[in-house]
Amino acid sequence: MGDQRHDRTVPVGNLPLELDAFVGRAAELAGLDRALRAARLVTVTGVGGVGKSRLAERAAARSAPRDGVWRVELAPVRDPEFVEYAVVEALGLTDHTTRLPRETLTAHLAERELLLVLDGVEHLVDACAELVTELLGRAPGLRVLAVGRRPLAVSGERLFPLAPLAAEEAVTLLAVRAAQQGVEVGRGDTAEARELCARLDGIPLAIELAAGRLGALTPGQVLSRLDDRFRLLAGENRTVLPRHRALRTAIGWSHELCTPEERLLWARLSVFAGRFDLEAAEYVCSGGGLHADDVLDVLAALLAQSVLTREETPAGVRYRMLDTVRAYGAEWLEATGDAVRLRRRHRDWYVGLATWCELDWFSPRQPEVAARVEAELPNLRSALEYCLADPDGAHLGQYLAGSLWFHWVGCGRLAEGRHWLDQAVQLDAERTAHEQSRLKALWVLAYVAILQGDTVPALAALQECREEAEHAGNPTAVAYAVHRTGCLALVTDDMAGAETLLRSALERYQEIGELNSNVLMGQVELAMARAFQGDLADAVRLCEDVRRVCDDHGERWARTYALYVLAYAAWYEGDPGGARRLLTVCLDDAHGFHDLLGSVLALELLALVTLTEGDAAEAAVLQGAAARMWPAVGLPLFGSAHYNAPHELCEAAARELLGDGCYEEYLRLGGLLGRDEAVVRALRRPGEPAALPGPRGAVPQATAPGA
Repeated sequence: MGDQRHDRTVPVGNLPLELDAFVGRAAELAGLDRALRAARLVTVTGVGGVGKSRLAERAAARSAPRDGVWRVELAPVRDPEFVEYAVVEALGLTDHTTRLPRETLTAHLAERELLLVLDGVEHLVDACAELVTELLGRAPGLRVLAVGRRPLAVSGERLFPLAPLAAEEAVTLLAVRAAQQGVEVGRGDTAEARELCARLDGIPLAIELAAGRLGALTPGQVLSRLDDRFRLLAGENRTVLPRHRALRTAIGWSHELCTPEERLLWARLSVFAGRFDLEAAEYVCSGGGLHADDVLDVLAALLAQSVLTREETPAGVRYRMLDTVRAYGAEWLEATGDAVRLRRRHRDWYVGLATWCELDWFSPRQPEVAARVEAELPNLRSALEYCLADPDGAHLGQYLAGSLWFHWVGCGRLAEGRHWLDQAVQLDAERTAHEQSRLKALWVLAYVAILQGDTVPALAALQECREEAEHAGNPTAVAYAVHRTGCLALVTDDMAGAETLLRSALERYQEIGELNSNVLMGQVELAMARAFQGDLADAVRLCEDVRRVCDDHGERWARTYALYVLAYAAWYEGDPGGARRLLTVCLDDAHGFHDLLGSVLALELLALVTLTEGDAAEAAVLQGAAARMWPAVGLPLFGSAHYNAPHELCEAAARELLGDGCYEEYLRLGGLLGRDEAVVRALRRPGEPAALPGPRGAVPQATAPGA
């Protein structure tokens, strides 16, 4: 498969598909197109609800940067520190090292040509301005399209103020949105529709809210009710700008027309960060005048009135509020005096969700669990922030950060996990009733740090965890501390120490009846220690047992590492075909979970298998692809002589067969592959053609030497 960066026919990026018709704005689109060609930083500004995001997405989709258009949704981000994480997430980057997210971004963007759309910068202006300034200064091919009510106010910024819709376009939007509700705005309604849109100052969100009422009211009736609301608002505050007043009037009027139950749900739903599902809404928002069984019907009514939008996601149906509408609901929630209770119910739901997901990770539903947690990250972050800021809830923050270990470790979120775990273990939580939460956070922190190659804080956390666990008489925490200390010994080439510790941990797990993905990983790690000490037969026995247990429970993540060891054994025993079959499953699953370590280990071993099959050039290409991935993992092959041995064997043989110059060229070509392209290439069947961009536009075939 060719490098997508060189193929303009392949859409690259993450812009969402438009769910309804884009109305008007031809002149504005043309103007924004010109601005994007003329400046590297363009900021679309305007009042809330004027259509900034929609226009920016449409203009961005019309551009064609080589490396795509990438949208960063900032509305759910509350902490300025998480702006960089949000950009990393939007770009689909995975970094297992201790590098700061900004370093990951600058390294990724340095030689790329792409458009970054930062949507919703107004509440994070300082953090966005600082980040954008640095990225533009270090990535010459980067362009940024910011969207917000305020400019970033940095050098080189070109402002694009967006006005409301012109009269004809506003009426057209009203008619189109009404038609989506099954209502026709007839010719007899044209004058009133025009007046209605004028009273709403042509603001699209206000018009869409009004259109949501046309199933029950005529345009004239809507206009009459709006006039009453305008007079009330004008009497309250004459300093409000007319366009802000028009939007607030439309939102407030929509709010007044809601039933008491609809108003209550609107306010309570504002506690969610970003998208949410029905089950979460039923738990968090029920009670005190709204029964859980009624939430669906009330939510459907808000959806019909355009207060909510419905979206299909990989994790199922989700709902969301536009930020302006959510903010209005949040004001009402504060006014009711119920905000603290709702935040705690929100926290409790997501602590419960993390608990369920951790248990369900050891099941056939692993892929669904991974997708669910990914979809719920904004709300999980919100819950973590609330827990860690609440002295009475600190232990819940430690518990939540620790319970998400499978997501930090297994789904490519080490850097973010480290952020939360570092905060969690520093809290002065009660060391008595909630000791178990802190101990779990300590060993999970150590696990994350080990995989990041940060051994000193890992060892410190493990020592503290074991000492406190032994003092508290907590055999589960002791077992995990011993296990992860053995893991640390393994990656630092202390094979005898690793074997002793890992055997001890597995015995402790058996004594307390612990069985999950972590326990199985301990057995795989013991198998690696045995293999590195020369007992490959014992390593195979251990991993076959892991594979059997995984197959019985439908577990796929720990199985990938067992398959890696079994593939090495198959290669060693002279069965490259068997090794490839095992590695194909291993790499496919690891990549599906965004497990960068599992992916790159499989890729390295596939290079050796490919060499053995007679294709030294392709082996060099795969080594080049792996070399590009390692900086995001950490020290290549942990800096371990044992883990590095297959790589060195493959490189030495490939160099001898190809010659140094040819080997280096194929290595360079492999380094052009992005992670997805490298995986697709590695998973292809032997003998299947695989083209790469070559020097000066040539496309050489990676074939066996002498072919």
